[in-house]
Amino acid sequence: MTLFDGDLVDTKVVSALDVAHALASDLSFGTGLLPPNTLWWSNTRRGPIFALYVEPKIRKFALLVDANKPPRRFTLPMPGFIFLCTPGQAPWVFAVKKKPTKETAVVYKSPLCNIHESGRSCAGTHKYPNRVADMVQSFFTSLYTATADLRNRSQMFPNNVVSLWEHLDDKKRFPMADLVKHGTVRDLMEMEM
Repeated sequence: MTLFDGDLVDTKVVSALDVAHALASDLSFGTGLLPPNTLWWSNTRRGPIFALYVEPKIRKFALLVDANKPPRRFTLPMPGFIFLCTPGQAPWVFAVKKKPTKETAVVYKSPLCNIHESGRSCAGTHKYPNRVADMVQSFFTSLYTATADLRNRSQMFPNNVVSLWEHLDDKKRFPMADLVKHGTVRDLMEMEM
């Protein structure tokens, strides 16, 4: 920092933390009402990120295999999920065996199509809502495709998660032992997004 006083110039070293504290007194932060099942919230350079827990349940999926044919329909038991959501952006989606209560809880790769290796979902032409509370429903009602990387989402079917979907169609329970480890909740909290 440089101080000017008439003809005198003085330079002082100022830490980034000191600057942050000085600016923080002029800022006001609040979350407003958080979406249901919010695990945590953080503010990043790219905007706010909300981590939402989604209960395990049986879900309906539409998988587009051939653009000239109707999509294949599946009714699948799914594990719980953690969605990392930024308003209007494609969420990151990870599977969990139960609702996490510790940062050391293990998270798994989602047994889903339209998910990159990193956990980021591929929006394709899908437009996500700005309202974070609507993002989970928007994700699950979108059209899935079998054209992306479908590997390493299942222990039983490591080469193609669609084979897992075919195996689980109309079943009542997701086989939790089939999940593929991704990392921990702490890893998600520390991710650069």
